[in-house]
Amino acid sequence: MAALPSLRQLRYFVAIAHELNFTRAAEACFVGQSTLSAGLKELEDSLGVRLVERDRQNVAITPIGLEVLERAKAILAASEDLVEHVLDAGKPMSGTVRLGVIPTIAPFLLPDVLPDIRERFPNLKIALREDLTANLLARLAEHQLDFILIALPYETPGLLVKELFNDEFWLVAREDDPALKGKEIHLPAKMADRLLLLEEGHCLRDHTLQSCKRTDIKNAHGMEATSLLTLLQMVESGMGIALLPEMAIKGGLLNGSTLVARPLAPPAPKRTIALVARASTTHLEEFEMLAESIEGRFKSAPRITRGGRKSFPKG
Repeated sequence: MAALPSLRQLRYFVAIAHELNFTRAAEACFVGQSTLSAGLKELEDSLGVRLVERDRQNVAITPIGLEVLERAKAILAASEDLVEHVLDAGKPMSGTVRLGVIPTIAPFLLPDVLPDIRERFPNLKIALREDLTANLLARLAEHQLDFILIALPYETPGLLVKELFNDEFWLVAREDDPALKGKEIHLPAKMADRLLLLEEGHCLRDHTLQSCKRTDIKNAHGMEATSLLTLLQMVESGMGIALLPEMAIKGGLLNGSTLVARPLAPPAPKRTIALVARASTTHLEEFEMLAESIEGRFKSAPRITRGGRKSFPKG
């Protein structure tokens, strides 16, 4: 049987792939460059393949190296989960949990959820990271985050996914916009060309396009927003209309603006808010607790009815 690669060798290889520079990779691993190079050679010899190509100016990962890289990251993450499981045994709901959240969720949901968690579990600290979905998934895979709060649909292969609730999209426009006329608001194809989008990388952009059954939209201005606030400013200036999640509207995003939000005729397009973790996570109790807290706060919060007024759950 061939010798198995060590965690140290895998860690060296992942650092090289991340930095694409042997000097910086060695510094990141707190070893000398000769030690790093020797560890990589041992790994390549044990696997019988070339993982890295380099000359005096460039470092590149080979095709088989890219395949090994993904498996190496998963092995390192699972190993760290194992160590954390042993260290945390007997003291759940304490320590620090690292939570990643996308920008179209964080400011509207967390202010309600986090105080409740702090009150119920004073020994548990939550460290937050706000970023785009793809970046959060990468950080989750590399064990830089424990959980991520994202919006589906989005590819999450091999991960633990807990769907929490649906978040419908509402049409936002200026009060005099013809798109708001009528008892029911529909989204015909001709109206889709007026929709303003967030820039590439935001899942809300993809969800908006899916709602319109489009792969892309080129509005007359040819401009895209970098944030929800910028998107609102573009709508307010008359550049077009937008689809925004009910969560953001309920969270006061339109406060201080002259814009109007109206629900779309059923079945309204929606996204699904989900909590995601590695399948190997040792924080299952914290995962379930956080999911329960988010669901509970959402169900108890005032909902916006189709008439535009807030209603409160019974009971």
